[in-house]
Amino acid sequence: MALTFYNTLSRSLEEFKPLSGSEARLYTCGPTVYDFAHIGNFRAYVFEDLLRRALRFEGYRVIQVMNLTDVDDKTIRGSRAAGKSLRDYTEPFKRAFFEDIDALGIERAEHYPAATDHVPEMIALIRRLEERGAAYRSDDGSVYFNISKFPGYGRLGHIDLSGLKPGARVAQDEYMKENAADFALWKAWCEEDGDVAWDSPWGRGRPGWHIECSAMSMKYLGETFDLHTGGMDNMFPHHDDEIAQSEAATGKRFVNVWMHCAHLVVDGRKMSKSLGNFYSLRDLLKRGYSGRELRYALMAVHYRQALNFTFEALDAARAALGRLDEFLRRLRETAGNALPAAALPGWAAECRAGFAAAIRNDLNISWALASVFNGVHEGNRLMAAGGLAPADAAAALDMLGELDGVLGLLAVREDRPGAEAEALLAERAAVRKAKNWARSDEIRVRLGELGWVVQDTPGGSKLVRKAGT
Repeated sequence: MALTFYNTLSRSLEEFKPLSGSEARLYTCGPTVYDFAHIGNFRAYVFEDLLRRALRFEGYRVIQVMNLTDVDDKTIRGSRAAGKSLRDYTEPFKRAFFEDIDALGIERAEHYPAATDHVPEMIALIRRLEERGAAYRSDDGSVYFNISKFPGYGRLGHIDLSGLKPGARVAQDEYMKENAADFALWKAWCEEDGDVAWDSPWGRGRPGWHIECSAMSMKYLGETFDLHTGGMDNMFPHHDDEIAQSEAATGKRFVNVWMHCAHLVVDGRKMSKSLGNFYSLRDLLKRGYSGRELRYALMAVHYRQALNFTFEALDAARAALGRLDEFLRRLRETAGNALPAAALPGWAAECRAGFAAAIRNDLNISWALASVFNGVHEGNRLMAAGGLAPADAAAALDMLGELDGVLGLLAVREDRPGAEAEALLAERAAVRKAKNWARSDEIRVRLGELGWVVQDTPGGSKLVRKAGT
């Protein structure tokens, strides 16, 4: 089965055919670093990570670019309110973003261009648009894109422009569908911008948000590239504006395949600080959940379906990961030191084939996980009956390691306790022998904090990784 994706532009499933036969070039809309990212943002980033991993699973070399928006209306407002320079205000949120994606098992992209480092490229792109007659300067020194010069404007978001008022302009970086109008490429300096400004052919000012992504994506990926992703809320105006300004400047198709993930809601309602249902990763970690559990919960629903986030879903993710961890532990125990069999046992081969077919079908993660759990069921049945040879168990472990290159969820390799956990286990044996039950309980709690559970067996006590950690 060929690798297929749903292309938002054509509204259809299409076989993926990269411009280069062995390389997939991917642009993913990154964070606006004015605050900590929330779980709705991470729903998109986990989807994009799944896409990246799936491309590599299919043998492609991936070149991914994710922008960091560190200059726009929000970051300037935030820095001004905090009484800090733009850089001092945004740097902590940039660091937090990378800490968060590491906790979620999101692989690092090849490039993370910051908007403030690429203003010359944005100015050059705006000048190209002026030369082609697609941009004009307003009375205040700002530069706008003339959407009437781009006949295909709004086709990604299927925007009806029949009622558009000619010459209407919008200066805000983000605006709603009913505000379809000429949008700002360059904003002349105003008092609200404070010290945020660059010199340009049009005077002091700063770039608009939309031009940032076009300039940075084309710098690192070329004027035409394979894939562009983001949330549904980015489709219009942001992505339609990207298409218009990029194609008007180059005369070439900007992106071949557009992919968008659906919204995340919390307990069936839109996430909002006023409703008390607004969560960052840090909020969930404080409640005792792990990044791996959140990754599972955000990934387990197909990216084009709305995701209803609940704490029950997080608990279900913890239980599912615990089942997978226990299965892997039993496989390792059965495999021992055996070398993997030359061929997968039938149940494992079916698991891999079902997983691959699901991933190739527009990243159908629900089917892919179902194939994994079918394999878990059959593998457990065979091990319970003593019918799984060590070499077959070793081969199944290797296969699951391959699948985890896509999932980023499984503790395939044996996770050995550190020195502190080993020392605590030894101390526990001593204090239990002395019947110091209070200290034994303290050690149990500390081991739990380190991610370990003690299992007492006839052969002695051992540490087992705590489910969901």
